[in-house]
Amino acid sequence: MRLATVTTHYGSTAALWQGGWRRLPEPDLSAFLREHAIADAPDLASDELVDAQPVVLLPTPGKVICCGLNYGDHIEETGREKPTYPTLFAKYADTLIGPDEPIELPAGVEADWEAELAVVVGTALRRATRAQAAAGIAGYAVANDISVRDWQRRTLQWFQGKAWDATTPLGPVLVTPDELDPEAGVEVVCRVNGVERQRGNTKTLVFDSAALLAYISTFTVLRPGDVVLTGTPGGVGMAMTPPTYLADGDVVETEIAGIGILANTVRFAA
Repeated sequence: MRLATVTTHYGSTAALWQGGWRRLPEPDLSAFLREHAIADAPDLASDELVDAQPVVLLPTPGKVICCGLNYGDHIEETGREKPTYPTLFAKYADTLIGPDEPIELPAGVEADWEAELAVVVGTALRRATRAQAAAGIAGYAVANDISVRDWQRRTLQWFQGKAWDATTPLGPVLVTPDELDPEAGVEVVCRVNGVERQRGNTKTLVFDSAALLAYISTFTVLRPGDVVLTGTPGGVGMAMTPPTYLADGDVVETEIAGIGILANTVRFAA
C-alpha cells in the first residue's frame, strides 16, 4: 500500500494508491497517521479517484531524527570506528521539501549528498521493545540528508551542518511494510547529473529501522508521523579525492527500489 499527501482542487488532502489516488478523511498524511491506523486506510478511502500526483510526503512531523555512521562503507570512508550506539542528530520539519522541489542554499557553502532510507512512525512508541518498534512502523520513504560540510566541520556537533531550511527531500510516497522489507535488503542509490555516486544495501545497516526506533523511544516518545533517517552508504562527496561538492544547477536523484525517485535541483543564491 502506498500513501502520500497530494494537491488537488480540493486543497491538500491525503490519498491512498489503490487502483488510483483516492481521498482519505484528513487534510494531509501526517494528520491521517495521528488519527487512524494504517491498516484502516482501505476502508476509509473514498470511491472517488483523485486526478493528481503526490507532491509532499509528510508536511508536519513533530520530530525528524537522523542516524549517522550506519553503513560499514561510510564508516570506513570517514575513518571512524564502528559505533556501539547509534550516532544521532536532529533536524527540524522546516528542512523537509518535496520530491521535485529545489534545494536552495547560499552561494559558497559546501553542499554534499547523502541518500537515505526514511522510516515513518505509525503509532506512539515509548521505551519500545524491538518487536513493538517494528510493529509501530507506518512505512518507508526516500530521503536525502543534504549536508553543508563546511558548517558541519565548525564544531564537533553536526547540527549546524544538517538543519538548513528546505534542504532535505522526502518522498515520493510512503510504502507500507507489507510491500517493502529493508531487513531483506533494498538498494539505496544517489546520482548527481546522472552519474552514480552512492549505492548501498539496507541489509548492511549497523542499526536497522526497528533497532533505531526502539533506541530513540527510550529517551523521547515517537509519535505518528515522526520521521527517522537511517543513515547513508559510502560515496559522499567529502570523502572523494579531491572532495567534490554540489554546484548550482546540479540535479540530485535519490532512488530506492520499491519506493521511487526524488529529483531535486540545487540552486545557490548569488
